[in-house]
Amino acid sequence: MIVVEKLTKTFRLYRRPSDRLRELILRRAFHHVHHVLDDVSFAVKDGETLGIIGCNGAGKSTLLKILTGVLLPDSGRTQVSGRATGLLELGTGFNLELTGLENIRANALLLGMTAARAKNRESAIIEFAELGEFIAEPIKTYSSGMIMRLAFAIAIHADPACFVVDEALAVGDAYFQQKCMGALQRFRNKGGSIVFVSHDLNAIKLLCDKVLVLDNGRVVGYDKPEPATNLYNRIIARVQQDAERKHEETPPEPTEYGSGRAWIERARIVGSASAGNVMSAGETAEIWVDYLVREAVDDLTLGFMIRDRFGQDIFGTNTSLFNQTLNPPLGVPQTACWQVVLNIAPGHYTVTLGLHRRAESGVEVLHWHDSVLRFEIAGIQGLAFGGVCRLETKFFTGPTKPVAKNDQPGVQA
Repeated sequence: MIVVEKLTKTFRLYRRPSDRLRELILRRAFHHVHHVLDDVSFAVKDGETLGIIGCNGAGKSTLLKILTGVLLPDSGRTQVSGRATGLLELGTGFNLELTGLENIRANALLLGMTAARAKNRESAIIEFAELGEFIAEPIKTYSSGMIMRLAFAIAIHADPACFVVDEALAVGDAYFQQKCMGALQRFRNKGGSIVFVSHDLNAIKLLCDKVLVLDNGRVVGYDKPEPATNLYNRIIARVQQDAERKHEETPPEPTEYGSGRAWIERARIVGSASAGNVMSAGETAEIWVDYLVREAVDDLTLGFMIRDRFGQDIFGTNTSLFNQTLNPPLGVPQTACWQVVLNIAPGHYTVTLGLHRRAESGVEVLHWHDSVLRFEIAGIQGLAFGGVCRLETKFFTGPTKPVAKNDQPGVQA
């Protein structure tokens, strides 16, 4: 069990290294205080998993270092029933000159295991890490994924009461990540407590009983996974909006062209649940477009195309495909809206908008605006899926009916 009450941690930040000496000699402050954690409280019961999410710099890693005894808090109380171990920074505690086997023995002792117990666990650790002949090679020859394998194998076999996991798992391949998740599930089922930090919201939802949301060192949410991750998505949307405002003077990346006879004045994309541009797969998004017809145009068509981060077309449509006729009056601003269920995989996407008309010589582009909108799919509503999109799927099973000659196999109704 873990209990944290009113935890506070600050760091002194200096503009120059010499300011530390000046402060010591002149007895004046040459630093400013940065609050990394401010009045943080929570509890994790035996057999429970707590997820911790937040933007970069929110205080997640500092909190884990305090839980594992690497750092001391300025104030507040932490109580851990038993020993807390886990993965913080990749490779922490390893001697790069020693072999994998030698590091197993050294780290096992550092984690509180007796020499005899460490010897008994060696084979299990080696088997779990699956490093093969590299276990006899120096750590300095390992890749980051190999180091993560060894670190996790040692930590999970050290019989901790609490297991702390930072983003280190992200460097592993998909197979070993699944293996680690299975080990964590078994550890929890045996009554162990887990504190899990990740930006993978799907893993947070699958593994965690409760989720703590940190924002600038303060607890802004402490709830079940679904509402907590929705809050995190809103924070991400706010951060992105702030960043966009700061970079308004930067030359825009999107490109636009066209005859200008009709023009897209403004556009935005909003999720129905997130109320921002960070959404979950399965969420309905609204694409709003304000446009203006400057000259008489017949057969006006408005469309959009969603592309992934590689620029591949994911989905697009337009008003002609909807059998929708646009005949707006000249000079009167118009607003259009598409509602689209974003059953697409987590990732970053752009929306390209276009106004055009069909002409005898082909298509006249009135206004084409590449990548005018950006959004992120950061989680999944409903059932998880593989691939780039979620298709509507039904499943049934039953006794197989006998196959007659010239007939196809099937299932009895």
